[in-house]
Amino acid sequence: MKNLLKTGLSTCALAMLMTGCGTTEAQDAAAMELATEQQELAAQCDPAETEEIIEHSCIHAESGPFQAVTAAALGTVPFVDVNLPHTAYNVTLPGSCDQYGGSVIFTAEESTEYAFLQSRYQGLRIFDGTTEIGLECRSYISASACGALKNIAIAPLEAGKDYRLEFRATRASDAQFTLLVEEAAHEHE
Repeated sequence: MKNLLKTGLSTCALAMLMTGCGTTEAQDAAAMELATEQQELAAQCDPAETEEIIEHSCIHAESGPFQAVTAAALGTVPFVDVNLPHTAYNVTLPGSCDQYGGSVIFTAEESTEYAFLQSRYQGLRIFDGTTEIGLECRSYISASACGALKNIAIAPLEAGKDYRLEFRATRASDAQFTLLVEEAAHEHE
């Protein structure tokens, strides 16, 4: 009986290892489709308005300063904040296989537009309490503009409010990414 149990457990473990958490072509296509759908929901950002912020943020994405953070699991209260200006946050989303998701807090210092730049194509959702904040625009970043960043989203936020930034991923490679938050309306040097 013991041998039968060991054999059964070994077979299950082997099957799980062989299945693993790798992605299939269908999952890759689904992730890109989700990113495209999110892209279509918001207007495209005007390249003339985002060129300077992308250039400035690219320097930080490549050279730092860096800070590693692990997002709070979805459905829990996030205590991790991403408030430091000019900082590239290396975000890790909790989860496994094709179920990754988490959130962090951002407190707006001024009432203005903020740019959220990521090193992945999948976007983010911004919440004020339970109310989702609409994005003003969202665009992909070309590799020639910045090889370290892949998308930018801009949203108007109010000073002193805590906003929950929510991220999801269907691939392990998208569960770790760089995030920068910069004021979109001021001069960057």
